[in-house]
Amino acid sequence: MTVDHPLSKHSGVVKIVEVGARDGLQNEKGVVPTSTKIELLEKLSSAGLTHIEAAFGADKLTRKSPKWVPQMADTPEIMKHLRSDPPAAPAGVTYSYLTPNMKGLTDFITHSTSNTGVSVSEHASEIAIFGSASEAFSQKNINCSIAESLERFRPVVQRALDNGVRVRGYVSMVIACPYDGPTSPMKVAEVVEGLLDLGCYEVSLGDTNGVGTPGTIGTLVNYLIRDRGIPAEKLAAHFHDTYGQAIVNCLVALEAGIRTFDSSVAGLGGCPYSKGATGNVATEDLVYFLEGTGVRTNVDMEKIVEIGDWISKKLGRKNESKVGTALMARRRNDGSRL
Repeated sequence: MTVDHPLSKHSGVVKIVEVGARDGLQNEKGVVPTSTKIELLEKLSSAGLTHIEAAFGADKLTRKSPKWVPQMADTPEIMKHLRSDPPAAPAGVTYSYLTPNMKGLTDFITHSTSNTGVSVSEHASEIAIFGSASEAFSQKNINCSIAESLERFRPVVQRALDNGVRVRGYVSMVIACPYDGPTSPMKVAEVVEGLLDLGCYEVSLGDTNGVGTPGTIGTLVNYLIRDRGIPAEKLAAHFHDTYGQAIVNCLVALEAGIRTFDSSVAGLGGCPYSKGATGNVATEDLVYFLEGTGVRTNVDMEKIVEIGDWISKKLGRKNESKVGTALMARRRNDGSRL
């Protein structure tokens, strides 16, 4: 007797958005050399990932600027390199830059349209804006209320779209906030709908401090999709692994119809305004999980594991990927391939 795999209905291809080079590295205490960031982006591009967060730029009116996050002060250099010397990749890669205000967008457009002396590659770029479903976190993170943030984003998104630049949205603290407590799914829906109405093609749901469980994540995504009628294809899952729930939360999101997942190689990351928050679900762990359910990611597992091991050593930190750690240990023990 043949028994269908319980997750066979999820067969197909999902999109993984790699956030380690931006969301991950921005929280490192020591300044990571630009050369290391560029090498990481090149390695990630070679592993089959088609969507990679590269960096962000903003002015001093928000906390998301080199004044507040020195780690990201070299964004112009990174952007110039990616355009003038595009990384080799098995498929075209979209590089994303967080540009939540007009100054950041102006800089992005200037660098993107400047003459680099090379032909246009198959790679593309887009911008992203980020808001919060928590009023207190919005104030801590970007110095304004939720309503004010949406109004600030409006001209940014409009100008980006006028220039043919796609815009992705992020919503943080979708489950609970260390300052405001539990987040209402209704509040999350209002912010998601606000970002979609502005023109974002997709909104990533951020469990920023990793407190979500299958119960709370399930309640949220089902409310957004079933009750509010937000198309699942307009949503992405961005789960941190603080309490070890990220993978099972990804399963809940997958079952709800979400097909885009943010992850960070070696589990890099955290949140400077949420103490105790660890990195995103590790890309290695996510790929292992998804491929194990019959879902294709088109990501080279061997390469991504090697990249996680490499960047962890470069940073002098523990590799937070359980899959990456296990497979590298097996290789070192018996010399087998991953």
